[in-house]
Parts: sequence; structure tokens; C-alpha cells
Amino acid sequence: MKVALVGNPNTGKSTLFNSLTGLNQKIGNFPGITVDKKTGTCKLPDGALIEVIDLPGCYSLYPKSKDEAIVLEVLTNSNNPSHPDLIIVVADATNLKRNLLLFTQVADLKIPVILALNMTDAARKEQILIDIDKMSQKLGVQVIPISARRNENIELLKQAIVDAPKIALQQESIAVSTLAPQLISQIKQDIRIKEDYVALLLAHQHENLAYLTVDESNHIESLEQANAFQPQPAQTKETIARYDFISNLLKEAVQQKPKVISDTPSGKIDRILTHKVWGFVSFLAILLLIFQAIFAWAEYPMGLIENFFAWLDEVGRQLVPAGLLADLLFDGILAGLGGVLVFIPQIAILFGFIAILEDTGYMARITFLMDKIMRKVGLNGKSVVPMIGGLACAVPSIMAARNIESWKDRIITIMVTPLISCAARLPVYTLLISLVVPNDKLWGFFNLQGLALMGMYLVGTLGAIVVAWVMKKIIKTKERSYFILELPVYRMPRWKNVGLTMYEKVKTFVLQVGKVIIAMSIVLWVLATYGPPERMEKIEEKYQSAQYTQQYDEEELQIMESSEKLENSYVGVLGKFIEPVIRPLGFDWKIGIALITSFAAREVFVGTMATIYSVAEPEDDTSSIREKMSNARDSVTGAPIYTVATAFSLMIFYAFAMQCMSTVAVVYRETKSWKWPLIQLAYMTGMAYLASLLVYQLLK
Repeated sequence: MKVALVGNPNTGKSTLFNSLTGLNQKIGNFPGITVDKKTGTCKLPDGALIEVIDLPGCYSLYPKSKDEAIVLEVLTNSNNPSHPDLIIVVADATNLKRNLLLFTQVADLKIPVILALNMTDAARKEQILIDIDKMSQKLGVQVIPISARRNENIELLKQAIVDAPKIALQQESIAVSTLAPQLISQIKQDIRIKEDYVALLLAHQHENLAYLTVDESNHIESLEQANAFQPQPAQTKETIARYDFISNLLKEAVQQKPKVISDTPSGKIDRILTHKVWGFVSFLAILLLIFQAIFAWAEYPMGLIENFFAWLDEVGRQLVPAGLLADLLFDGILAGLGGVLVFIPQIAILFGFIAILEDTGYMARITFLMDKIMRKVGLNGKSVVPMIGGLACAVPSIMAARNIESWKDRIITIMVTPLISCAARLPVYTLLISLVVPNDKLWGFFNLQGLALMGMYLVGTLGAIVVAWVMKKIIKTKERSYFILELPVYRMPRWKNVGLTMYEKVKTFVLQVGKVIIAMSIVLWVLATYGPPERMEKIEEKYQSAQYTQQYDEEELQIMESSEKLENSYVGVLGKFIEPVIRPLGFDWKIGIALITSFAAREVFVGTMATIYSVAEPEDDTSSIREKMSNARDSVTGAPIYTVATAFSLMIFYAFAMQCMSTVAVVYRETKSWKWPLIQLAYMTGMAYLASLLVYQLLK
């Protein structure tokens, strides 16, 4: 049995989904489209297992965005793989007048429905009294009062699913057939549709429904013209009729005191957090807290992970006989993985904070606060959501830009979102900052490393704003953009939800990055271990000659031979080939190799450095990648490689460069053209090179 959760944004639909499914959930895509599809399994009181589908939030079945269009597609197409046997409409009990519009539309599709009134705890606080039985009787459906955040009545909702009828019994809210009787009748007959309201929605939306053939869409268009059907007046008439029905229902079933928004707790908090001055001060203070926490709180668990991998290396070398297999396992795979997985605590902290900002309702305030600034650079407030989401990952953030109605605003948002520093850049930044920025306190409170990290994130954001302003001047369109936003009330974060988000994101990071790191580490180890045979033979002869064996002890010879072999390996040859291009940026050939490999994914940089330095060092060296890089010296001058100038030049390069194949792929998928991803790749690479060159030349 398939059960779909449908509801307005901010009604707690996703929280209910988590309550019903727990960890038994997966995220995929709807067939043929890049919109996220969240599904999970839930066990009912009678032991039956059901599939729960969390459909994107929408305000009505007249979609304004791609996400909302998915809801219409799934609910009106009985052949869609996600088409439900039962719909649970989740409504905010404190805002029923608006939420019930969607319910009346969904109910008229004649799929069995349950109405879940969420946030009933908040409704009680606001002295909203709902007569559940009266509402159930008037609507002809089961009405279940719940609080998904507090897990109130979730078992009652599960029992309601067990008791739900197999056929739709709900009352009609309006007489749909009277809105366009002749047209509805003809569409039902010609397109073989059973329900009046589905036929009416096809009349309104046939151009946007992928499951209709071109002939069917054209036929509906001709029927509209023959019946002189005017969509806009018809939709207005329908909406007014629905609100008349809802007003009458609420008069009979709900008692509520009138409320003044500014007197509510959320209204009072918003006087500060959305203030034109204190709002920005608060936002910067919150950002500072996040970046301080990323360094301060993660230090101890990161040390534990580093020690664990050092112990694994030590024990493993005792158990596995020395040879090629041991070198591959420990210098290749283990070194590459350990170099990246050590950053799990920092990534978990970042995702945890983002989940808290969303859960409390503060993320919507940031969107509202930034709208005026965004308009000046050619974006709108809705661009902030993808850009803030870009702190986690550019891929879902670019997909989130589908909610932006204006084509120009959406394209500019897609083009600049990868400049926002994502979680994949975090390992690169934190590794390099820990090498060159002292772990001292400024004024006894601000951690210098945390301030440097915040600086890197601000540089990326500033770059995005500048590029957006330039694109605003270049890209021309006559289309007007608008910005409509609902500010949800402030709520305490649901710690279970925050924990689930951190778990899911870290699991995705480990599994996705882990696969790439292992593959890259094996390829790198092979390329770093082997080289042109004649070169390798000469090096072996050189260090076996009496001139070297008499002058150096065995350990020194081993270090020198490993280093020279790495430089003459296939990876060394490639690095030396690109070195002249990157030398003005302060990069050596080893960094050059990492720049090439990390195009697969930015965090591969750390794994690459770990593999290269492990191959270069003697086998019994179990020090961490940070220690190895801080001890690295230029073979000619003997000076440290990772100076302040080199480290910041490298961070600036990663702040601006398009080092991510997945992002290129998703931009192509979202724009349906290679033009935009290629422009993006070119301008970001050029911007990264020039900015890196400038920083190195100034700091060296």
C-alpha cells in the first residue's frame, strides 16, 4: 500500500514522515526528473508494512514551481509509480483557513484521504478549539489531531491508516462539474478520465503534464477553444467557492480568539532578527558561532580518528607481510581514506547547525533579510535558500533553485551557487588553516583558526555576489520577478530530526566520497609507485652504489630513494608537466596532482595528499597527513612548502574553482544545455587562477 504525505510548506510534513518511517527511508529521484523523492516504510498496528512517500510541499494543485508540479503529476496520473492508494493531508492546526484549500482540492481527486491536523499543541496554546468530530462529519474523512514534533497521536494516525476505506468517501467541497460542465464531460470521455476534478485540472494544466501525449494535449486545447474556456476566471471562481466552503466549515468546527502578529513570541523575536541593522548583526554572530564550533568542538573527535587510523596502520603492517599488497592497502587505500574521514566531526557539526537553522524557522528570516541585497545584484530572496544550502552541497542546492519562478533569477542562482563554500571544501580549508594559522585566541575569545575559516566562507559568498551582479548586466530578459515568502513561527529544534539529518548527511558523505577516494587512491598509488622502467632502474642502481651506501645509513637511503622514485613515477611526470603553469601560484608538482584528481570531488585533495606523502615517506611513518605536510620541505631550497602564502593561495583557488564533476552534471541536467555548465567551468577556473595568483604574489 502506498501512502502519500501532502501539505503546505512549514506544516511539519517532513517531521511526520520521520516519525512514521524512522531510519527506514531512502532518497531517490522521481522518474525522468531531478526532484528529490523521499520514501520510507512504516509498520502499522495490524503488522502490515506500507510505503510512505513524502511529496514536495505545495500550496495548491495549480503549481508555480517544478516541485509543486510533481505533486499534480503524481496525484492525477493513476499510472505514475508513486500514485498513492491513500493520501494523508498534513495541515497546520494554527492556520487552517489557508491549509484547507489544498485539502479540498486533494479530496476532490477522489482518492481516499485522511486529514492530519498537526501542531495541535501550538493550537492549544493559542486557544484554538477544534471540534474534531464536527470537522470529520462535515468533510466525510477521518480527522486525526497530532503533534509530529512531540510524537502525539502518531499511533492513532497509524490506526486510522489501517481503518481507511479502499474507496473515497469524502464529501465534495464544491460542485466541480458546474464550473465547466461541457468541457469536463468531453475531457472525461475523450481522455478516459474518471473524476470531474482531474478533468478540470487537465484543462488548466495540460501543457505542463508530462504523462499526456502531444496529441492529447492538443486535443484538450481544441476542446477549451470550442467551449470558450478561460482558465484565469475559472480558477478564481473555483478558489472563491472553496474559501466559502472553508469559512462555513471553520465557523461550525473551530473557535479562535483573534491574534495580533506583533504580540506573539515570534513577532517579538522578529523585531530584532529581521531588523535592518540588528538582523545582520545577529546573522553574522550566528555564522561566527558556527565556524568557531567547527574548530573548537571537532578537535577532540578528530584527534581520536587520526589516532585510530595511525593504530590501524601500525597493527596492519605487523599482520600483513611487507610487499606490494601491504603498500597498496596502507599507503594507498588506508592513507587516502583516513585523510578524508578525519573531517567527519566538522562536517557533522556544519550539517547539524544548518538543520537547527531550518528547524527553528530562522532560515526563512535569513531569506527575508537578504532579499533587498539580492535584488541589487540580480537575484531575489528565494536565491538565498539555494545559496545557504550551498554551504552543505551545491548539487541539491542547484536543484532547489527550481522554486524560483523567474528564468533569469534561476539561471544566475545556478551559476553562482557553486561559489558558496560547500562541505567538500571544508576538509581542504581546515587542513591548510591548521598548517599555517596558529591555534591562538584573539581577545581571549575568538579562535584565530575559526576566524580564518569564516573568512574563507565570506570570500566565496562575496565572489558569488560580484558574479551575480555582472551576470545581471549581461543576461537580458523582460520577465519580472517577484518574491513571496511565509515566515513560520519560531519553534525549538527537534533534536531527533537534527540527529537524523547529521546521520544521513555524514552517511552520504562517507559512502559517496569513500567510493571515489578508494578508486582514486588505488589509481594514484599505482601511478605513484610505478614509473618508466629505465628511470626506476637507474634510481635503484644509484642508491645501491658504494658512493651512497657508505655515506648514508639505511633509513636515510630509504627516504631519499622513496622521494626520488615518487618524483620520477608516472604521477611525478604528470605533476612536473603542469608545474610551470601552477608555479606562479606557489604550487609544486604534488599540489598539481591533487588539483587534477580533485576535479572528481574537492575533498579528494586531502586523500591525494595523504596517498602521495605516504608513498614518499618510509613505511614505519604513521604520522597523520597534517604532520607530514607541515614537515614537507622543498627539495631544492629546503624551505617549508606550506607557507602562509602557499596555503592561502591554495584555499583561494579551491574557494573559486569548479572542482566537482557532480555539479557540472547537475547544471547540465537543470539547464538542459551544455552552454551553461561550460561557461560556469570556464569563468570559475579563470577566476580561481587569477585570485590565487594575486594572493600568492601579495603574501609571499
